[in-house]
Parts: sequence; C-alpha cells; structure tokens
Amino acid sequence: MLDQHGYVLKALQNNVVCEGLVFDPTAHGERQLIDWYFAERARGAALPPPEEITVVTSLDPCAMCTGALIAAGFNVVVAAIDPRAGINFDARFDFASLPPALRERAAARFFYPAVLGSSVFARDSAGAAPKSFFIGKTIAEATQALCSLAFEATNEKVLALLNADLPRSALLDPATLAPNHPIVRKLKVLYPDALAYRCAPHQPDAGLAPFMRAAMAQDLAQGGQGDAVALLDAFGNLLLCAPGRQSQSVICTAFMECTRRYAQLRFKLMQGAIDATREEACRYLAHPRQGTFVFARGPDASAASFMNLGAYGSTMEGPVPADNPRQFQYVLPSVSEADLAQVCDGMPPFYRETIKIRPVQVSDQALVAALS
Repeated sequence: MLDQHGYVLKALQNNVVCEGLVFDPTAHGERQLIDWYFAERARGAALPPPEEITVVTSLDPCAMCTGALIAAGFNVVVAAIDPRAGINFDARFDFASLPPALRERAAARFFYPAVLGSSVFARDSAGAAPKSFFIGKTIAEATQALCSLAFEATNEKVLALLNADLPRSALLDPATLAPNHPIVRKLKVLYPDALAYRCAPHQPDAGLAPFMRAAMAQDLAQGGQGDAVALLDAFGNLLLCAPGRQSQSVICTAFMECTRRYAQLRFKLMQGAIDATREEACRYLAHPRQGTFVFARGPDASAASFMNLGAYGSTMEGPVPADNPRQFQYVLPSVSEADLAQVCDGMPPFYRETIKIRPVQVSDQALVAALS
C-alpha cells in the first residue's frame, strides 16, 4: 500500500493458511491491507484518503478483493494475471466479469503496467492512467513470471489443504456434547446463542428470525444496512449469527465477519493440538460447505455484494457437495432472481464453473415474513 508520493505504508502477504491450517479464507493481501487502513484511520492515524492511495498486488485481484478495493475507493496496480479467479482472468482488461455498474469504476482505478519482451508474459499497458510515480514504468518479464509461477506452484498444495475436511457421513452433532465441553464453551464465547436454535438440515425456518433480527439491529448500529448472516451446520444447528462492522471498515460486512470468525474458531481449536483433538474439532465443527449460510438480505450488484460473493467462493474453495445445493440462502431479495443469476454467471471461471455460486431464497415463507 503506497501513499500519494509512492512511499510504502504497509505490506502484507496472503494469510489464508497459517501453521498448516486454514486461518481465515478472506485473508488475501488486499483485503488485509484495506482493513489495516481503516483500523489505523479509526485510531487517528493521519493517512491520505483512499483515492490518493495505491495498492500494488502481485496477482490480479480475485472477486472478493476487487469488490473490496472498489468499495473502499483505492487505486490498484497489478503485476500478473490469475486465469482462474482474477477479475481480468482473460487478459482483455475490460472488467466484463464485474456487474456493468462497477466496470467504469474499476477501469478508472486499476492499472496493468506493460511487460516488455516476447515471452508469453509480455503485454501492453492497460487500464487507468497511472499515478505520477508509475508513469513510464514497466514490469520486467522475470518479475511477471515470478508473480505468476509462484502462485501456480503453491495453488494445488493449498487447495488440497483447504479441501481436506471430512465428508458429511463422518460428522458428529455438536448439540450432543456436554455444556462444559471445550468445543461448546469456545463456540459460546464466540456466539452466546450458539446451539440455541435447530431446524431441519439446510431448511431454515421462522425460528431463526429472532437471532437474525438481533444481528440486523446490531448491523445497523455498526454502520451497515441491516444485514446479518447465520451459519447453520449439517444438522441444522445455529453456530453463529453475525452482523457487520462497517463503521470500522467499509468491507467488514456481515458475511465477511461470519466466515472469518468461524474459520478462526476452528483454527484456535486445532492450533498446536494433538491429532485426536484436531479430528474431534473437525467432526463437530465441520467445513461450512457441509452446512448453510443464511443471509438476511440477498446479494445485489454493488461492490460490497460482489465482494461477499467472492468471499463465499474463497470460503468454499471447491465445489459444494452435490447433496447440498442450497448451501447459500438468503431471506429478503435485493434484486430479481434473474439479475442475481446474471451477476453470478459473469464472474471469473473459479466462481461460476468450480464453485458454481447460485444463491437461493429460503423456502420458509414465515421466515421471510418475519424479517420483511
């Protein structure tokens, strides 16, 4: 992250995986820098406004980070292309994978410097006019190759780790644990109402409404639009219902908070633990793909929603199980079903072909009425 004069304010790397465990599926370098910036501003640091700041990234930002960068208003300089999840995965630099209303904003902020040479990494410059300290600058082919190949070299290993969780048949119901069990105690520290509600698996009903309404009110009080996101496990237990904290950071939406907190709970339970303890944590607190995320308000075509869709893809990191096609549900629609499908179908290949993101409205009309 550079200031208006080109001086480095902060540098961060991807921290999705720490100590061989998933730490935070949203901890890409760009997202962390944005949260750092707003946290420093909240502490009174005299930082320039976002439009004077440039984030330089080794890889074309994913959907999550692109939505976050646009929502926050930063400028962006990109080295290498990510053909799976990058916002300009096809190297056309027209931002066609963004909703139409966001393309112009991205084109005015994102700059792809030229890579001189004759290799497959060569390219002309594209995107926005660069800040003065980048005018005339190019990227060396060796640097471009390193940015691209370093990602490719580690991608399969990371994906294998992220997709190593247990299948549905191996999971155990946390509601059967004693109230003083360490897993239950830590779950309730994270969310005091954990395990206080249960529905049929993947079928949230009106009983979830009081928990969502409380989080929606908190979200409003903390700078949001009255959203909340609940995570139900494979047995229908409520594990977490989170509001956003957008008064602290514009990208701290309810979903970002929910997926981050749950991942970090699992990390803390497994960090430094013996194999038996790790396996127990995995059996009772499974990967979210086995459960259901329930949004109070459905996605739309805004930058924050695009970020949420991308973060959902980063959380899943692989196909949702075939027996759980309704993993991503919402209560109140924000746009028509056709418009939402158009946003999802336009996303980079990782999201539309691998994850196959397809949010659906909850089927229980009493829950819809309770939040309307």
